[in-house]
Amino acid sequence: MYRFLLILVALVFNPSAYAYQRIVLLAPAAGDIFNKLGAQDSIVGVTRNNFDFPNALKIGSHIKPNVELIKGLDPDLIIISSNRFFSQQMASVIDADTLTYNPETLEEILSEINRYGAILEKQTQADELVAQLTQLLTELKPIAVPPKVVYEVTENPYIIAGKQSIIKSIIEHAGGKLFAPSNRKIAKFNIESVLMENPDFYIYQQGPMNKVPTPPADRKNFSLIDSQFIKVDQLSFSRATTDSFYHAMELNKRFIAHNKLSD
Repeated sequence: MYRFLLILVALVFNPSAYAYQRIVLLAPAAGDIFNKLGAQDSIVGVTRNNFDFPNALKIGSHIKPNVELIKGLDPDLIIISSNRFFSQQMASVIDADTLTYNPETLEEILSEINRYGAILEKQTQADELVAQLTQLLTELKPIAVPPKVVYEVTENPYIIAGKQSIIKSIIEHAGGKLFAPSNRKIAKFNIESVLMENPDFYIYQQGPMNKVPTPPADRKNFSLIDSQFIKVDQLSFSRATTDSFYHAMELNKRFIAHNKLSD
């Protein structure tokens, strides 16, 4: 952290003084920003489900990163999603700064873009990207009656998105209201309560966490609800990236069409 503060001071007085050159990504979602800013060559290590950086070494999963492999890469920065799976004790073994990437809203994604623009000497690119994404937010149309939305994380065990998920921000910007009883990112819940809510939209993801979900229309008792079912790609939709803004745009169009049919 001390080195990180020195770097920020150096950047203020001399923008070309230093930029991180060897970065390990333990937060896969952060990789999108590096690609968009043109800083992908600085990535030397990634988790096994990150395929955006073919020249980077796979260093395990974000849940069980291989500390020895990371140390061997001699990184100057490690980006994590939380210290739950990469503790201070693990960080102390490696002589590198650590930053957390864990935005829960679209606005926080914009802030993160600015932060990485500064430390990567890509501020011009960051400003342009922020302006582009901010423009998308201005194009979202208001929804008179917010549709109720459920987001399924996994079919079995049955888990849905909670209030601290980027999903909530995407849906709310699109004009909807996420049914999320839990204050956590994701939480186990009972299907019966969801069916009783009879959501207008039921979004379910397919990906590493939910590999072969049964289409909700084919599930027992789901015929009792009048929901529109939407299947999405987990790695794209559940990660806080620039794609989140485009997902909000697409949902906004669906919600508008739904309201017109309901009138």
